[in-house]
Amino acid sequence: MNELKLSIEQINPAVLWGPNNDHFEIIKKQYPKLKIVARGNEVKILGDDHELNIFQEKFHHLLQHVEKYENLNITDLERILGSKTDTSKPDAAADKFASGEVIVFGPNGVMVKARTANQRKMVDCINQSDILFAIGPAGTGKTYTAVALAVRALKNKDIKRIILTRPAVEAGENLGFLPGDLKEKIDPYLRPLYDALDDMIPAEKLKFYLENRTIEIAPLAFMRGRTLDNCFVILDEAQNATDMQLKMFLTRMGPSAKFIVTGDVTQIDLPKKQQSGLHTALRILTDISGIEIVYLSGEDVVRHKLVRKILAAYGDIQ
Repeated sequence: MNELKLSIEQINPAVLWGPNNDHFEIIKKQYPKLKIVARGNEVKILGDDHELNIFQEKFHHLLQHVEKYENLNITDLERILGSKTDTSKPDAAADKFASGEVIVFGPNGVMVKARTANQRKMVDCINQSDILFAIGPAGTGKTYTAVALAVRALKNKDIKRIILTRPAVEAGENLGFLPGDLKEKIDPYLRPLYDALDDMIPAEKLKFYLENRTIEIAPLAFMRGRTLDNCFVILDEAQNATDMQLKMFLTRMGPSAKFIVTGDVTQIDLPKKQQSGLHTALRILTDISGIEIVYLSGEDVVRHKLVRKILAAYGDIQ
């Protein structure tokens, strides 16, 4: 009798094993010739080589499903293990994912979708190009969609890290008067990025990713002098970056990186005498192959229905 040890460190064991360990019991019944013991982040399996090889392949697919969708039901479990359901037919969730309707699955199987035509265009453009500018008014989902694309790339192991950044520019307030150390002063400016991540990654895994810097959230000034490679990088609120800052950011790009720049040219918080670097970038980078620009409009507003009316009243959209 041989022994096989498999790690489940990267996934939520509560999702894998199910309520009251129901999934674990199904797995054991599916492989009666094996002795399966789960302890913490490790699964130990005892049996002959042939059975162990079959189990390892099926269990690998099971882990991939849980990691990608953050959800597992009995139908999924039986399909992956090869019982009761035809494995040649993908489940509905996988089919939606493949079709592009769903960008990523969040905690408990919550589906994060591209909900408008221009959000879907963002998905298509970043698949084809390495730099994407997503420009539009508040509430159009440009930042949320960008973060979802980054999380999808991380889950699919297309990249190793996510880096999210913003210019730390005051909107009528002064950083120096906020309480706390530098991190505590800056975190409020980065809060929208944390909020998006909360919707897409379970709390414990997000904490782990932030602690080991798989996901990094930092002010734009902290990007200077770095080469950002094998990662998905998002610059949010780019209208508040100067010409020099935006040039600095774009030239940090390594050979295996994806960059998304989001901004709203109607909400510039820079001093009046200082020009937004986003205006310059949109003017001079338009015709460069490998750089795509998607303009979102009032039709893409996905917040409360009154938000579109408010933006129209202020003249930000028609």
